[in-house]
Amino acid sequence: MKLSALLVPTLGVLGVYYFFADEVISNESLALPDTVTVQAAILPEVAKQEPHFLYGIEVDSFKVVEATVKPNQFLSQILLNYNVSYGIIDRLAKQSRQIFDVRKIRENRDYTLLCSQDSAITAQYFIYEPSNLEYVVFDLTDSVNIYKGQHEIDTLTKEFAGIIDYSIYQTLQDNGAKPELAATLAELYAWQLDLFKVQKGDRFKLIYEEIQIRGEAVGVGKILAAHFERTESDYYAFYYDQQGKEEYFDEKGNSLRKAFLKAPLRYSRISSRFSHSRLHPVLKVRRPHYGIDYAAPTGTPVRAVGDGVITKAHYSGGAGHFVKIKHNGTYTTGYMHLSKYGEGIRRGKKVEQGDIIGYVGSTGISTGPHLDYRIWKNGKPVDALSLEMPSSEPIDSEHRDDYTTYMLELMDRLNQLSYPKRQFILANAKNNVQVVDLGDQSL
Repeated sequence: MKLSALLVPTLGVLGVYYFFADEVISNESLALPDTVTVQAAILPEVAKQEPHFLYGIEVDSFKVVEATVKPNQFLSQILLNYNVSYGIIDRLAKQSRQIFDVRKIRENRDYTLLCSQDSAITAQYFIYEPSNLEYVVFDLTDSVNIYKGQHEIDTLTKEFAGIIDYSIYQTLQDNGAKPELAATLAELYAWQLDLFKVQKGDRFKLIYEEIQIRGEAVGVGKILAAHFERTESDYYAFYYDQQGKEEYFDEKGNSLRKAFLKAPLRYSRISSRFSHSRLHPVLKVRRPHYGIDYAAPTGTPVRAVGDGVITKAHYSGGAGHFVKIKHNGTYTTGYMHLSKYGEGIRRGKKVEQGDIIGYVGSTGISTGPHLDYRIWKNGKPVDALSLEMPSSEPIDSEHRDDYTTYMLELMDRLNQLSYPKRQFILANAKNNVQVVDLGDQSL
């Protein structure tokens, strides 16, 4: 007996029938049609999984080990645990010196191993992260290869509204924002407010950029818009880029900053520049010179480079007759070796840009008549010639309409931010406690 299988179409479904017979049954006996249409079963498509990458390497075929460098742990100690020979480790250390010296691997920094998935779990790649941004890849596959890479940087726009109890720094920190925003905000408002002297109950709102790497906040970018409120007045600030000229302006399009004069003397020449190590012309020793020396005849008028308040006007040893002006919470300037002071110049006096504060001389330790001019930014000396002071000009007329539209959108967004609710506790004579909600009002 033979086993024969015939395919018979049944209502469009492929049917298989088995017959036991002594001979094969012919097509004619089954009365099959001249043509047979077979409809194949439609199977669901299997979704293709996207490959998973780490540090630009496809890792689906590896066992991924993530860890942190322990105290007193060296590269050899890490790799020996994953079947990397001493010979390869030695070659890796020598070849990597021009790219990354493995002796600089530090504790508490992250590293990743990509290992074979067999029982040996042999390391194929070692990736070390010297910083949150950078990483170094040690390829151990065929031949040792070392190269650097960087994580992708994401910039997110964030919002913040806070009420000050002690300081801007503390307010930011207590409410989950990056405290370094305080310095950025202080410099932004440097010409309008001294934010290092805030009052309890002052309030501020921010729209700013937060820099993230792999979803973790690592820093802040620009403040895009700010609103600072005090009892007597409030201050808006909006970042705007007009064809490469980046600046902050108020709601009327006026610059928030004032420019310094390029130099405190009208006619002079530079005889010595800013230096961290200069041979002193009198003392004959190397020491920092944190100023710009302008050679000029004795009696040449010296002008205040910007508005401010005089904090010092007295004889000061090697500096001779010396004037120091605090311009705002960020910038201070100094004028040394004066022959005499300008009319009415004394500590506490307010001066305006261009006012004569003294005259060139050679008092103190000096080889001849000159002005030693200095700038301090946040208390640290900076090179006056390399300091890029922003423009004090308002928005250009050609950009005013665009700025107004942009500014109003940001202002509306700021105004919609709510200040956190504040509470304080009242206790009566029976020690009953009552919590009073002040809403978003300041205490």
